[in-house]
Amino acid sequence: MRRIRRCDRGQVFPLYAVAIVALVFAALVFFVFGQAAVVRSDAQGAADAAALAAAREARDSLDPSFDLALLKPKDWTDLLKGGAFDGALACGAAEEFARRNDATASCAPSTLRFTVEVTTNGTVGSSVVPGTDGMHAKANATAEISPRCELGSAPSAPASQSPGTTTPTTPDPAATGPTPSPSVVFKCRGGVTVRFDPMNPDPWKALARSLFDVRLVS
Repeated sequence: MRRIRRCDRGQVFPLYAVAIVALVFAALVFFVFGQAAVVRSDAQGAADAAALAAAREARDSLDPSFDLALLKPKDWTDLLKGGAFDGALACGAAEEFARRNDATASCAPSTLRFTVEVTTNGTVGSSVVPGTDGMHAKANATAEISPRCELGSAPSAPASQSPGTTTPTTPDPAATGPTPSPSVVFKCRGGVTVRFDPMNPDPWKALARSLFDVRLVS
């Protein structure tokens, strides 16, 4: 009987050893998947930041051909549809943000949307799973410039003078160039009113941030 028990113990020990090795291997595999998830999360964060950077850069940059002081109501309507953005530097901003997040980026711009694909420079790292040391994470994100205002009204021209007053018939010699348009009023979401005075204009960046939102759409 004693010999049989000793023999059983000798057979069970290898099974325990195999089970322990299997558990350790499984733990290492789960660790690899965890590392991959972290790298993937880093890639998505970099893609989101890069896409937002591209859209914000485009929104804040006015096409040089636009002179806000001379725009007519129809021009302002077209501007609110995204027709005044200068997106030349937008993808450069996306690539810069990707570099700050230790990644590279490719950018596909359009009038109001910017889609960015990011690839991390870092990898999952060496592990028990073959090929992970060269595995980079990729992620995509799209940011959109969204109008938040519509054209309201512009003040009417000054009323005609009352009888008895005189109106100069000769132009003012000091006045040169086209006459600026009257102030423009925009009605925005949340009951906010934005007013643009071409005689005392705010910088385009400040106006653009009042008229447009930038958001992630995917």
